[in-house]
This record gives sequence, C-alpha cells and structure tokens, in this order.
Amino acid sequence: MSKNYNIAVVPGDGIGNEIVPEGYRVLEAVAKKHNFGLTSKTFDWGAGYYLKNGKFLPDEGLETLKNFDAVYFGSVGLPAVDDTLPAKDYTFKVRTTFNQYVNYRPVRTYPGVQRPLRTEKHIDFIIIRENVEGEFVQMGGQYLPDEANGMGIDTSVFTRKGIERVAHFAFKLARKRRNKVTHITKSNTLINSLSYWDRIIGEVAEQYPDVVHDQMYIDNCTASFVLKPEVFDVVLTTNLFGDILSDLGGAIMGSLGLGGSGNINPEKEFPSMFEPIHGSAPDIAGQNIANPYGQIWSAAIMLEHLGEVEAANNIMEAIDKSTSEGVLTIDLGGNAKTSDVADAVIKNL
Repeated sequence: MSKNYNIAVVPGDGIGNEIVPEGYRVLEAVAKKHNFGLTSKTFDWGAGYYLKNGKFLPDEGLETLKNFDAVYFGSVGLPAVDDTLPAKDYTFKVRTTFNQYVNYRPVRTYPGVQRPLRTEKHIDFIIIRENVEGEFVQMGGQYLPDEANGMGIDTSVFTRKGIERVAHFAFKLARKRRNKVTHITKSNTLINSLSYWDRIIGEVAEQYPDVVHDQMYIDNCTASFVLKPEVFDVVLTTNLFGDILSDLGGAIMGSLGLGGSGNINPEKEFPSMFEPIHGSAPDIAGQNIANPYGQIWSAAIMLEHLGEVEAANNIMEAIDKSTSEGVLTIDLGGNAKTSDVADAVIKNL
C-alpha cells in the first residue's frame, strides 16, 4: 500500500447523514482497488450540534481539522436553526480559516439522465468561484433596523491578491482542458468593484496567450447556461455569482443532487473540504431516497486533489455506468434508494 490519507468526515445535517456514509463506502472500495489507504474520524458538527451546544463546532474544531488531509462534508442546516447562521458559523469559517479560495464546481452530462434543456449536446465545464472574498465577506451591519430610516449595508471586497490567485488557478486549469476561460462580471453597473475584477483578470490573462479569454455579463451568462451550455469550458466568477450559477449548473444537469464540489486550498497548506452543492433537505431525511451522486462525485474531486487521479477517474466511470444502467433516485425519475446508488457505483468500479 503506497499512501494513506487521513479524512475528516462531517456528515452535517439532514440527508448528509445518509449520503456521506454511502459516499465513504465508495471511497473505501476504490482505495482498496487502487492500493492506497484511508483512515477517518467522524464529527457530528453542524446545526444539530448547535441545537445542543450553542455552536456549530467546538472551539478547538478548526485546530482539530488541520490534522487531516481533507474534509469530506455533507451539508449544514435545519429548520429550527436561523438560516443566517450555518454559512457564517460553519461553512465560511472553514473556507476562510483554511484559505480555501477556490470553489471548484463542475457541470457535466450524465448518461441516462434526462435534462430539462432542448439541446442534447454534451456539456462539460467547470465553475471556478472565488471563495473567500467578494460579496460574502459579511462586512456591514444594520442601522436602526426597526425605524423608518433604518438601513442594512453589506460591503463587497475584491483584492488584487484574491483576484490574481483564483484567476491563475482558472487559467492553469483551462490549459489542462480546452484552453478557454470565460470570466463573469457585471461591471457595467458595479463600476468600481467589478471593473477592478475585470482589470486584474485581464492582466492575468495576458500571461496565458495560449488560452482563449472572454468576459460575459452575469445576466447573459445565465441565459447562455440554458441556451448554449456547450460553449463553456472554465467559468471564472465571483463568490455570489458562483453560488447562483452552480445551482443553475446542477439544474441543467438534471438535479442539484448530481453536483459535486471542492473548497480548495491549492497550495495544500491546509486541508480542503469537499461537498455536494445541495443543502441538507431535512424534508426527505431518513427515508433512504436522497440522491448521493453529487456526494460521490465530491469524493472523486477529493481524490483528484490528493493526487489519486486514476481512482478519481474510476469513480466517474462507475457513476456514468450506473446512471446509464438506470440506477436513478426519485429526483431523477427513478426509484433507486440512496444505498442502491452506492452499491451500483461500487459494483461498477
């Protein structure tokens, strides 16, 4: 056995407690096949932990996670917990503390899965979302919120360093794919922050003359995702736009349950965190009907990041074979259970 990876497993809330264990079963199976080891520890952090302890993770939680090679995460949030808290007190805290400045969210065609689009053309692009700056820094406040002249303010932050590093990641990624980067903006109206975003990306683009670079306004981009998604390769976008576009990407694939992602620290100075793009879906939790494909795809993205590229590709091939065989959950028009999907993927490895 060549290598061993130490994985922090955080199922989170709702369906996370079903899809994460099934995804980890796939990880164990592919590790055995490709001759590397996995050790793990599971943590019960999230909104459920908050209801018992008044916090989403213990005070030493982030220090604990630093000792792992990666974090395999499900989802966070419950109806009984204020919806403004999970991102602020768990997700954003992990992303910023571990400098996970790249949010990696691929969009692709799944064989055998019906899509809502008119086109049958193959879709294969990756949304690279700046993950620790932009519109989600939560700088701001509310002034006299209950008064007639009350107000709420949020300030976006775009730094040269932050823009340059995520842009370099996107252009280097494009060189491994089809040599095209489309960066998303709205600088015709956000004339200070996003014109600066455009300018810095343009400067980085000059260092990659072999990569085709264009820019697109966010409104045009959302329409193009629906009308001609096949034209995209690497989509470079801001924190807010990326959050919205990746859900649209899940929809054009056929379900949000199909989308995997990674919150990545490219330098590997800190562990990266891998999760599906959907939420905790407490309304269907405990029924063994949640779609785990996005969670399993997140496992493949994690293995690729760790350097186990053959194992990651093996998972994706097994996923494609499983969907083409009709192993589809209820959101995809089938009747497969959560555990059925994991069984099929393991069989098809």
